[in-house]
Amino acid sequence: MTKTTRARSTPEVPFLGRPIGDGYPCYVIADVGLNHNGDLGAAKELVRAAAAAGCDAVKFQKRDVANLAIGKVLDAKDERFPMFGATYRQIREHLEFDRAQYRSLLACAAEAGIPLFGTPFDIPSARFLESLGMKAYKLASHSMPHLPLLEFVAGLGRPTILSTGMARLDEVDRGAAVFRRRRCPFALLHCVSAYPTPLDQANLRAMDTLRRRYKVPVGYSGHEVGFLATLAAAARGANAVERHITLDTTMAGFDHKVSLDPRQFADLIRDIRLVESALGDGRKLLRPSEQVTRDKYHVSWVSACVIPAGRVVTERMLALKNPGTGIPAHRKDLVLGRKARGRIEADTLLAPGMFEAA
Repeated sequence: MTKTTRARSTPEVPFLGRPIGDGYPCYVIADVGLNHNGDLGAAKELVRAAAAAGCDAVKFQKRDVANLAIGKVLDAKDERFPMFGATYRQIREHLEFDRAQYRSLLACAAEAGIPLFGTPFDIPSARFLESLGMKAYKLASHSMPHLPLLEFVAGLGRPTILSTGMARLDEVDRGAAVFRRRRCPFALLHCVSAYPTPLDQANLRAMDTLRRRYKVPVGYSGHEVGFLATLAAAARGANAVERHITLDTTMAGFDHKVSLDPRQFADLIRDIRLVESALGDGRKLLRPSEQVTRDKYHVSWVSACVIPAGRVVTERMLALKNPGTGIPAHRKDLVLGRKARGRIEADTLLAPGMFEAA
């Protein structure tokens, strides 16, 4: 891993094998979420696609469906995805993986060479993921006010990323306080919980607010169509970005339309790394690639007329012209008022050795 040269203003968070923070490349997370549509084979294909795209980690979600909502909501008729079920409960149950399936996913991720972690939506799900040996967690935006869940996850001591969509600052204050009190390392993601998020509502400057207020690594969780806002977030200094990954953005399901397919994800990561390279180290220096242009277009002192040997140079004898390989404009003192050692023809690039010392 190559460090960037961004100055560190916040402590780094160790996360699944590498740090998230200033001075490190943007950490890119592929969120499979529910985009496997309940198909273990598709889930494994997405894990492999995330690894092939160059993601730093891949993430899944876990819910305790029986306690997700009140019975009236769970058992309400839901016609959105008839291939998953006829009620909200049936749809949600169709999309959940059991312990054996999660172990298979972990093995797949290990084989693909990419770390896998999870988002628990409730305490039973956090216990479930912890029992599988998860080394890090993500908490979704709507969990920010769920203080018992935050307390439980923070108590595990695992590095955790918290999304801040829908949250007021006082709610983020309380959530951050939980993790500080538990001395659990955490990072924050700015997020707008609109699916899809219009570009004019992405509000990427909110990352600056989070960074100043909480002094932790900050990033962006995007739900826009395409990845312009995500790329802009990386250019603005996001320490991490997260996007949903799908095999096909036209598939039926909750998040496919605000996801990136494997090709788009690879393009995003390529462009993020190019942007990081273009940002540079912040030092204003003459770059080697500029030298040819500098030599060609900078001006130097030249003779505006014939200067006889022994003649003292005056202003009317001088002009500034290309190229820039002679005496620069700010060093007129090397020429003006000095005697020419020999005859200097008109329109000649002047050099210090042509004149007697002052």
